[in-house]
Amino acid sequence: MRPAGEVRLALLNACSQLATPERGATLREMAAVACVGLKAATHTAKNMHRAGQLRIARQRHVAYRNRPVAEYAPAALVSDDQVGFVDLGSVLRAWGG
Repeated sequence: MRPAGEVRLALLNACSQLATPERGATLREMAAVACVGLKAATHTAKNMHRAGQLRIARQRHVAYRNRPVAEYAPAALVSDDQVGFVDLGSVLRAWGG
C-alpha cells in the first residue's frame, strides 16, 4: 500500500486541529488550514470519506452557501453511536498533545 500523500496528511491534520465537540470542520476550513486548493481538498476529502478516514459528523448553515455544508471529523474520533460528537481529549491525544 502506498503511503498517504501530502494533501491527505495535511487535511487530516487540519481536521484534527479544527474538530471540537460542538463543531466539525467544513471543507473550506480544512483547506484553508492545510494550505491546499479547494479543488484538491474536495477531491481528497471525498476519497478520505470513502476510505473511512473522515466521517460527516453533522451539517451546518454557512453564509456563503444556501444549503448546509458537511462538518467533517476524523473517523477514529467518532463512533457509530456518537455521530455528531467528538471527544476533545481523544483529538489532543491523537494530535500528540
